[in-house]
Amino acid sequence: MSPTRFASEHKWIYIGAIVMLVVIAVIGLIQYESVKTTNEATKKANQLADAAEAAGYPRPDAAAIARTLGTDGGPVCDDPASALESGLWKVNLSNGATGPGQRPVISDTQVVRAEAKVLEIYCPDKLSKIQDRIDDLKTDDTVRR
Repeated sequence: MSPTRFASEHKWIYIGAIVMLVVIAVIGLIQYESVKTTNEATKKANQLADAAEAAGYPRPDAAAIARTLGTDGGPVCDDPASALESGLWKVNLSNGATGPGQRPVISDTQVVRAEAKVLEIYCPDKLSKIQDRIDDLKTDDTVRR
């Protein structure tokens, strides 16, 4: 049997091997991007957890932060300077009551800094848009550590 006859009779083996190699290469690239994204999210989550711990708070679960905020900050970074987000943010800084019992309070300085730290780590370009509002808040050391 001549080599050219063998090659022509078993052409489907060569084509199958090439297709399998291409599929394996594509799967490898997809997996690489996934691992790269996961590593970046974990790095940012650990950075935020370190900042919370440095501020005197218990260290949050970095894995939960990574799942929630991902690599881009998720909904936190969508548009933090919008009127709606600003209003919701100020509501969250209230006394926690609902309805007529809800009152503004003097927020803890470290809590406000922690919220700004999220923006600093995940979307630093958007922190400058809201920094003046953060600076205008009246804060004090209101939480016992």
